[in-house]
Amino acid sequence: MSKIITKEEAVAKIKDGDWVGVAGFVGNGHPETLSSTIEESFLNTGRPRNLNLMFSAGIGDGKTRGTGHFGHEGLVNRTVGGHYGLAPMLGKLVIENKIEAYALPQGVVAHMYREAAGRKAGLLTKVGLGTFVDPRVEGGKLNAKTTEEIVKVMEIDGEEWLFYKSIPLNVAIIRGSTADERGNITMERECVYCEAISIAEAAKSHGGIVIAEVERIAANGTLDPKLVKVPGVIVDYIVVGDKDKFNQTFGEYYNPAYTAEIRVPLDAIPPIPLDERKVIARRAAMELLPDAKVNLGIGVPEGVSAVAAEEGFNHVMTLTVEGGAIGGVPAGGLSFGASINAEAMFDHTYQFDFYDGGNLDLTFLGLAQFDPAGNVNVSKFGPRVIGPGGFINISQNAKRVVYCGTLTAGGLKVAVKDGKLEIVKEGKSKKFVPQVEQITFSGNYARSVKQPVLYITERAVFELNSEGVVLTEIAPGIDLKTQVLDQLDAEVKVSPNLKLMDSRIFKDELMNLAPEITAKAKN
Repeated sequence: MSKIITKEEAVAKIKDGDWVGVAGFVGNGHPETLSSTIEESFLNTGRPRNLNLMFSAGIGDGKTRGTGHFGHEGLVNRTVGGHYGLAPMLGKLVIENKIEAYALPQGVVAHMYREAAGRKAGLLTKVGLGTFVDPRVEGGKLNAKTTEEIVKVMEIDGEEWLFYKSIPLNVAIIRGSTADERGNITMERECVYCEAISIAEAAKSHGGIVIAEVERIAANGTLDPKLVKVPGVIVDYIVVGDKDKFNQTFGEYYNPAYTAEIRVPLDAIPPIPLDERKVIARRAAMELLPDAKVNLGIGVPEGVSAVAAEEGFNHVMTLTVEGGAIGGVPAGGLSFGASINAEAMFDHTYQFDFYDGGNLDLTFLGLAQFDPAGNVNVSKFGPRVIGPGGFINISQNAKRVVYCGTLTAGGLKVAVKDGKLEIVKEGKSKKFVPQVEQITFSGNYARSVKQPVLYITERAVFELNSEGVVLTEIAPGIDLKTQVLDQLDAEVKVSPNLKLMDSRIFKDELMNLAPEITAKAKN
């Protein structure tokens, strides 16, 4: 019997109340045709309903695509996800207490699929200790409607661990490039593999079904078995995706540089303008080490690679991205998760093994809110539900962490000239607060494992030590009291050895950092 069915027939296979695992990273590797058809079926017929949705990465475009299709009251009963910020309709249900919702670290969810695939009780890891997913803090629960504890603290040989219980799936919804008639799936046109195989096996191991959306169908026996990422023996149904929905990413229809079909020259990257973002990126780039394995967060940290390219030492580091790429240059925006000219690419699940195993020498991450204990919040602000994404896995396990962001937000304007920084207009919101609204990074845990942590802003640099956050550097041209200390909502220790940030950072010319970076010896 043929496994190829219509999208409507596929959605009819999903029962009310099913646990559904869906693949995707922003829009990369996401079965958009199936997600939109589930939405259409619910709006037109009221079925399926009360689904329990599981996803690891943020899936969406900040509007209606991705997991945004599930953002209707009655369609979803419960969610377990890594990031909600790209699906505001789903986030609205969480805020309004209409559904039960949990936010767990992206890598944890990816590994939970794998544990379920092996019919194991759950995942035992240190990832999340001391953060909001720790049951002694919030347990990953996002609203009052969510009461069940799904994370436990366990002690083994005198060490604390977190246990995340496996969730057996009834339905796996995945995507690939090509399927043959037996259901074997290749991903030659995908820029990420996600954790498609783990999601599929998590469903099949518990008697569930696997529905795969693909771009095209091949005859049996014509696919290279070495390229098959999901074997047909665990695929039940195949749907050919709608042409208008089958984009490689939510930002681009198809970019061959994401799949190594071609390699593009990178030496023509234009320098970024000398503004507050470049000031932060320049100071952060000074922390690079030769042969460093690095992860860059989205936003301000992306400028680090641009500075390294401009200064001529981008070759000294190997960039990685959560989606599974090693090497090359990570894409941004709605193509985040993909990489241009990657050296290697593997499943999302195994990238988090790499991260959790402490293999990152350095990570540069965004700085939205921090406090005197060194805690950082990037996951919740007021009623807005965002989630941690891969932030907790990466920040907790990297050998060194550098947070990058402005000291204030909301209308900040600066001028950079003649080796000095001038605050033209101060931001309305202060990022250094007495206590962060949600602990996405635990300063206490970092201190307990002696992890080096820096917080770099455009006008000051802070360091985490055994006592908490300490101000160690200030920009030339900045007044310590009025433009730093008065712009903090909590007291901070000032180092007795407070020094000026390197004046080269504030000059519109090359810093000539290459010799300094390449001369460093890795610890």
